[in-house]
Amino acid sequence: MTLVAQPAAPPAPEAPARPATGRLVDLFEYGLDAPICLTWELTYACNLSCVHCLSSSGRRDPRELTTEEAKAVVDELERMQVFYVNIGGGEPTVRSDFWEIVDYATSHHVGVKFSTNGVKITPERARELARNDYLDIQISLDGATAEVNDHVRGPGSYDTAIRAMQNLRDAGMKNFKLSVVCTRYNIPQLDEFKSLADRYGAQLRLTRLRPSGRGADSWDDLHPLPEQQRELFDWLVAHDGEVLTGDSFFHLSAYGQQLAGLNLCGAGRVVCLIDPVGDVYACPFAIHEEFLAGNVRMPGGFSSVWRESELFQRLRRPQSGGACASCGFFDSCKGGCMAAKFFTGLPLEGPDPECVRGLGEAALEERRARDVAVPRAAVDHSHRTTRAPRSGPGPVRLTLSRREDIVRPPVNACEEDPLAGFRPE
Repeated sequence: MTLVAQPAAPPAPEAPARPATGRLVDLFEYGLDAPICLTWELTYACNLSCVHCLSSSGRRDPRELTTEEAKAVVDELERMQVFYVNIGGGEPTVRSDFWEIVDYATSHHVGVKFSTNGVKITPERARELARNDYLDIQISLDGATAEVNDHVRGPGSYDTAIRAMQNLRDAGMKNFKLSVVCTRYNIPQLDEFKSLADRYGAQLRLTRLRPSGRGADSWDDLHPLPEQQRELFDWLVAHDGEVLTGDSFFHLSAYGQQLAGLNLCGAGRVVCLIDPVGDVYACPFAIHEEFLAGNVRMPGGFSSVWRESELFQRLRRPQSGGACASCGFFDSCKGGCMAAKFFTGLPLEGPDPECVRGLGEAALEERRARDVAVPRAAVDHSHRTTRAPRSGPGPVRLTLSRREDIVRPPVNACEEDPLAGFRPE
């Protein structure tokens, strides 16, 4: 296999000043003084081993931010007037200080949206959450049936999510989110997902599968087929205003109609990621040293990284479009997702691997012919589990080793089950 070295990028000049007027999406390309939405992964610890996990989560990292460091980040976000933070992981609720950090954020005018598999959403906790107006909760589910969901997220995860939604509904929680990563196995279930969300008083949120983290290993098996991309697009158009997408599917705009949302890669411009150890990445879907901008523990903290990072300055310069510039749909799809291109080995100035005009598949074939290695992130906190080989068509099968069945003693606290001693009701 031939590995093509990427030449070091020359220092970028300071990003040009943002125009005073123009389309909102064009103004956002130049970046903002603070992110619209900050994604913050509080821990890599997780009770599941989802095969498409963006951050390859599983085991806790001993270097993760302390409670006081996390509160200091919240203080900074309050000063920057960040409206809300999207907390994830790993499974964020397994941090012993998670609820303390959430309460601290919401009491300091920083709204919190957190994503969870539902494992700690007990009836009592659901009632507490329903009383906090600054909270938004996303329950992750990737199959409208246990058969589809549990092949990807792990045995029992469907029942856990359903129980959490039941508890939230019973507690009177309104408009929490049912969050679904779209795969070729659950796109036929879109109507069922909508019915499921309606049943529990939730709002359906669909997001795109990215080939990041463990998703790099499962992307070829899980990403929607070309005809399913069109099915998804038509379904989203038909349910305009009813379903959230988090701007995941702006590459589908090349079908001839823009979907609701920003329709722009906001990496380093309006969004970014803080990981459990304080590293700041340009994109929540691109945890790789290529997109590492700094660390909140550096002098100046997060605000300095956001406003002064050389990487972010470079991303805020107007894009030329590269190979996509001549496409009549470039103004709509902007060349697609940066992370999807990077982790499939495609150039950032080239087409999205799922380009609806087929240009991405052609680029992938060319990359395979040249035997170019695909970038992989150095960060991997996966459980020591095995994935059974695929046999015939169907979802990727997952075999989880129960931690209590592993005879070797843990070498440190990070090897222990993050849910030790906890049993959901």
